[in-house]
Amino acid sequence: MTEAPIIIVADDHPLFRDALEATLTRHVSGVGVFTTGDLTSTIKKLEEKRDVDLVLLDLNMPGAEGFSGLIYLRGEYPAIPVIVISASDDDDTIRRSISLGASGFIPKSCTPDDMHKAIQQVLIGAIWVPDNHVLEKEGNDDEILEIASRLSTLTPQQMRVLMMLKEGLLNKQIAFELAVSEATVKAHVSAILQKLAVNSRTQAVIVASKVFQAENLST
Repeated sequence: MTEAPIIIVADDHPLFRDALEATLTRHVSGVGVFTTGDLTSTIKKLEEKRDVDLVLLDLNMPGAEGFSGLIYLRGEYPAIPVIVISASDDDDTIRRSISLGASGFIPKSCTPDDMHKAIQQVLIGAIWVPDNHVLEKEGNDDEILEIASRLSTLTPQQMRVLMMLKEGLLNKQIAFELAVSEATVKAHVSAILQKLAVNSRTQAVIVASKVFQAENLST
């Protein structure tokens, strides 16, 4: 870690993003802050800035749903710690975030002092979660981690296609949304099925839903 850390704030709400940037600038000495509003721009920034020390990641933003963004970043950039920031701060969401590779969890309701403390702890290699939250392992964690490992091999475009499959979109509709050909979508679907070790679109959605659990998460 450098003395003046470089942090990416990835959140699709401009007001919260700006407020978080201001808080970091005020409380973390010499910090360099870059902000992004979706998963694609977050990945682009990580490719541009090879010296990023930390990503503060909102769970739900364009290009990501539930834990999909976290899974992708941990798979592609395992050396860069990620702190999840979310309005959902129940024990299950926090525990699953840590199980899937997050180095910390900051509720959006936390104080600036707690945020500073969390960032300090994570930058020295520790795990930080709010006080009074339980992180005991549950019985299905091994299955979840296995699925997450497969999901981490998907490309950003394949992850987007999987999200659209989860929404029930047909290949033609996905092609329109992504501005690609149906043949390209079919190729992505085939790759998704192979990487997830399933035989159908329905099975792929069922497997992914076990991890994402987006319906239980707030922005």
